[in-house]
Amino acid sequence: MSQKLNLSDLESRLDSLSAGEGLALVAELFSGKVVFSTSLGQEDQVITQLIAFKTLRIYIFSLDTGRLFGETLDLLSRTEAKYKTRIQVYYPTTSSLEKLVNEIGINGFYDSVENRKSCCFVRKVEPLKRALEGNEVWVTGLRAEQSPNRSAMKRIEWDEANHIIKYNPLLDWTFDQMIAYINENNIPYNPLHDKGFISIGCAPCTRAIEPGEDARAGRWWWEDSKKECGLHAK
Repeated sequence: MSQKLNLSDLESRLDSLSAGEGLALVAELFSGKVVFSTSLGQEDQVITQLIAFKTLRIYIFSLDTGRLFGETLDLLSRTEAKYKTRIQVYYPTTSSLEKLVNEIGINGFYDSVENRKSCCFVRKVEPLKRALEGNEVWVTGLRAEQSPNRSAMKRIEWDEANHIIKYNPLLDWTFDQMIAYINENNIPYNPLHDKGFISIGCAPCTRAIEPGEDARAGRWWWEDSKKECGLHAK
């Protein structure tokens, strides 16, 4: 498909640009068809600030699974207030969620990897597909050093599962670089990060990590898996 060549050319252009410059270029090239999914994590807060600072035409949305930490929801409100913007929130389909809970139980995701992935699909993957529908570029806050799976990703690539171009502007940022940017720009962040919660998802599925543990060790901590929910699976 010719798009592969186009993406290769675009990747070369983006490699010479900062994250903010890259976002501006993508917003210009795919005007009105670029969306950013924020989970309110530190990476995503950086991207939200870049979009707001440059007033880019990039639509921001978030997924409320129904099991988020109160701190995460509070951060959503604080972020909207600081940047004077509205972040569109997508929720699980009621009928699908009721069916899931009635089949596996309210905390049935602890019982098996299959149950957990079914829960992630209903609460996150399906709402994401609705949010991405009709758009051409999906901006994410993925960083290569977050996990082995993510280290193999490219700055910009074709996401076959969602039939959309995925752009990862912070892919080569280090953790220290991200924290420095947050501090320098007074970006609001989740207070749970200061309590050892590096990667924050649903409350029942996230714990603080111990010194020396992998950044995503606190996600689905009871199972041995790739620590992905299906949104960014390869």
